[in-house]
Amino acid sequence: MTNLNSKTEIDLIGVQIDFGAAQKGVAMGPLAIRYAGLKDDLRSMGYTLRDKGDIVPPEDGMSLRHMIRFEQVNATNRQVYEEVFETLENGRFPLVLGGDHSIAAGSVSAVAKHYEPQGEIGVIWIDAHGDWNDDESTISGNMHGMPFSAVCGWGPDSMVDFGQKPHFVPTAHCVQVGGHDFDEAEAARMKEAGMNVFTISAIDKRGMSEVMKDAIRIAGEGTVGIHLSFDVDAITPEYAPGTGTPVENGITAREAFLAVGMLAQSGKLISMDLVEVNPILDERNKTARMASELIQLALGKVVF
Repeated sequence: MTNLNSKTEIDLIGVQIDFGAAQKGVAMGPLAIRYAGLKDDLRSMGYTLRDKGDIVPPEDGMSLRHMIRFEQVNATNRQVYEEVFETLENGRFPLVLGGDHSIAAGSVSAVAKHYEPQGEIGVIWIDAHGDWNDDESTISGNMHGMPFSAVCGWGPDSMVDFGQKPHFVPTAHCVQVGGHDFDEAEAARMKEAGMNVFTISAIDKRGMSEVMKDAIRIAGEGTVGIHLSFDVDAITPEYAPGTGTPVENGITAREAFLAVGMLAQSGKLISMDLVEVNPILDERNKTARMASELIQLALGKVVF
């Protein structure tokens, strides 16, 4: 198994897209996170960092009633897939900065396909939302609510099919952490698919440490490693105001730091997304600075 502990080279891939969301502004997220000092901080941790720049979506494209701006979202995800796959083929760790969460359809697809000869990957999805809608269950038509479903083979297939014959991630190795804003039909689909879900209530009752022990076991045992997809809207807005779909009473900053720190200690992290930072809604780059700190902790930063 190849994991972060055996890699010192990181590729930073930004994605300037907010077409998958209703609220505009997250396209500037990659810039804000860089501005928070991420690159220098990662280099100070001993990593060799290659900034591959930002993927910029096409300006025009078609929409469907249940998949808004689907052509632009899918074209962008194709580029994300290609960049992440190239990074992995060269033995480097892909760190993808969003942008809205639709980009995970491209990144997770690339990781699953790259490791296909070795075995399955696991996914830990830390998010206030399930992102388990498809074009039939969605209420809004916003595609940032669909990528987790898509990478597990529950549609929409167009989000993950770039001519490569997608390798879908088994739900047995997928974990949703921190959810507390699911659509009714979305929740029903997650149950039908056998998704492992640790809601905010589970975190309240058991504590983040126990929840993450289980999450790492589910996503890590019998897999080649774990992809982390972290949406900052999982964090309660008092700590992370700069996000487009905030939900009150989310996880605390300390719980978020503990979660990614435990994943780092597991030695199983093989790739990562950090998404949905919206500088327009932020307070003095507070959320972007937190995003940078979360990334550093996930990649092994220790205080003492």
